[in-house]
Amino acid sequence: MFKTRVTEVLGIEYPIIAGGMNWLSRAELAAAVSDAGGLGIITSANFASGEELREEIKKTKELTNKPFGVNISLFPSIKPLPNDEFVETLIDEGVAAIESSGVRTPAEYIPRLREAGVKVIHKCASARHAVRAEKDGADLVTVVGFENGGALGMDDIPTLVLIPATRQAVKIPLIAGGGIANGRGFLAALALGAEGVVIGTGFMATKECPAHPKFKEWMLRSNETDLAVIERSIGMPHRSLRNEAVEKVEELEAEGASFEEIAKVVSGEKYKETFLDGKLDAGMAYCGLCVGQVNKVITAKEFIDGLIAEASAAAQQLASLGGVAK
Repeated sequence: MFKTRVTEVLGIEYPIIAGGMNWLSRAELAAAVSDAGGLGIITSANFASGEELREEIKKTKELTNKPFGVNISLFPSIKPLPNDEFVETLIDEGVAAIESSGVRTPAEYIPRLREAGVKVIHKCASARHAVRAEKDGADLVTVVGFENGGALGMDDIPTLVLIPATRQAVKIPLIAGGGIANGRGFLAALALGAEGVVIGTGFMATKECPAHPKFKEWMLRSNETDLAVIERSIGMPHRSLRNEAVEKVEELEAEGASFEEIAKVVSGEKYKETFLDGKLDAGMAYCGLCVGQVNKVITAKEFIDGLIAEASAAAQQLASLGGVAK
């Protein structure tokens, strides 16, 4: 009952994509998600070169024979990423899909990607940017609402409103994210017009995710009131679990600090320590509002199977209300 254009275009069983997350979206998690019927993602920004990314792609291929993708970050960065290398590498390795994310589309790469048969998913946070992605040639578009973890748009549009607004604006397959971590949220996204979902926070607590046990424990005891939105003053709002690093950024923003000053606190190396070393106050702890719905550490397969079972049960319940097509 959950076959959509997303499953058809990407060649996957369920229209569920694991969002690309810095430091966490590695081979083990990507392969586990793909094996479980979704689309696993490797984040290229984890690596310093195309060759390092190639090794991770090869590792993923050893763990699964199912389709997976590579995330390419198009966000501004103090140290530019070697995205040209990354794109050439993923094409050379025959990766099924690219998930681009950022303030611009991957228009410059789309002709090469299409020629190589790589499906292009562009992730953004507004209907107007989704329209731009469609115009530039993306095969699929993802929109994430204000409930999202990590990068947010500047419009503060919640997922409940953003999905139907984007569905009206584009014709290509639509994937939705932001606040989705269970079967009811998945079914709601489909009812609102999406044909698939992207999930980050829900996969962060899976056994295959390389996040430190202390970080996963922090997630399990957190709820939707334990987060903050920071970096809005520099035009790059992000949502994080509240810790000492977040409070430092809030102080800097109140003082009118520059991008460079704030970047020293939110640097990738600092939140790498938070995610991977369990130093919970070292840096940002990007997470979504749905963290309160994550209450146990399970495998990616158990997470996806549970999500699909819950969505199926909810769909049957709705059908039994009467007036709803069975």
